[in-house]
Amino acid sequence: MNAITSQGNKNYTGLLNKSLGIFFSTAWHITLRRPSQAWYFFRTVQWQRKAARRRAQLAAEGVHVPPMIIYSITERCNLHCKGCYAQSLHNLTDPEMGPEKMRDTIRQARELGVSFMIMAGGEPLVRREILDIIREYRDVIFFVFTNGTMIDAKLADSLKRLPNLVPIISLEGGRAETDLRRGSGVFQSLTGVIRRLKDRHIFFGTSITLTSSNFNVITDRQFIRDIHRSGCRLFFFIEYTPIDAATAAWEVTDEQRKIMVERVAAFRKEFPALFVNLPDDEKEFGGCLSSGRGFVHISAQGNVEPCPFAPYSDTNIRDLSLKDALQSRFLAAVRENSDQLHEGSGGCALWREKAWLQSLLNQQRPTTPEAEPVLKR
Repeated sequence: MNAITSQGNKNYTGLLNKSLGIFFSTAWHITLRRPSQAWYFFRTVQWQRKAARRRAQLAAEGVHVPPMIIYSITERCNLHCKGCYAQSLHNLTDPEMGPEKMRDTIRQARELGVSFMIMAGGEPLVRREILDIIREYRDVIFFVFTNGTMIDAKLADSLKRLPNLVPIISLEGGRAETDLRRGSGVFQSLTGVIRRLKDRHIFFGTSITLTSSNFNVITDRQFIRDIHRSGCRLFFFIEYTPIDAATAAWEVTDEQRKIMVERVAAFRKEFPALFVNLPDDEKEFGGCLSSGRGFVHISAQGNVEPCPFAPYSDTNIRDLSLKDALQSRFLAAVRENSDQLHEGSGGCALWREKAWLQSLLNQQRPTTPEAEPVLKR
């Protein structure tokens, strides 16, 4: 997403729409040797343009709709990774939304001009019904962030029939780094998973958490080359945000952060693949894209939140339509004060400003008499 350079906060929506178009156009070129997948990404570029026009129409009516939604469809997971933010931050007791509500949420999002959704968790593939729902919305692309361990041969065959589902496999580096955080034997399991995806010509990516301890491994050219040769054509580098004192030492240093920018630029030149470096890439759009500037987060319980790292909400889609929930006073207040959020100084900007978010939430009245502000920790 380095193809666009922003000028402060001016027209960040137009810049983001253009960047998404470039992103999927690049994906199309990368997959030209896989005709069915290339055709799908070509169609995706057209759908992105149509969706952008729909969002622009709604914006002219005073309705703000982001181009992306991160949807954590569950908080259940079959692994217990060290330093997992999802298990630490979110509510593991309230009931998840059922499949019909999930389906309705995606339908509403599509009608509002959202054609790109990130499915997260927990582990989203514990809810296998999501595959049937994704099959119903072929003009929406779903990036499914998964630990990968549930992708056996049968599930891989199902994924092959879903060109609008892109599995993003979580890694921490090589065997030592991945097994240390995710559990003994996980890396070996993922080696088999990645082979299954490659053998079936499935377009897939990896999500690699950047920490001070795995920095040298995951920025090594040979490491990237090996994963690229395994069939990966999309790399997400996500800087670790410490959620408690026990993981504070995992945060990357300022020097490592500068080196990372240089390495990613070099990878983009050398490898025919897509590289996303977060949060650094958000600088191109004037900073943090949360709260509807670029995306919002929907929790498994239906709370509409600024970001997965910020479980603060004054709206819930069990009580409101998605269109109404997106007009949250709290989300608008965060967007209008986005200059408070400075990317590039370490991890998630919203996480560093929790007290400020809480104060904004306290200032907002409920959207409806029944919808009290929600804060989960």
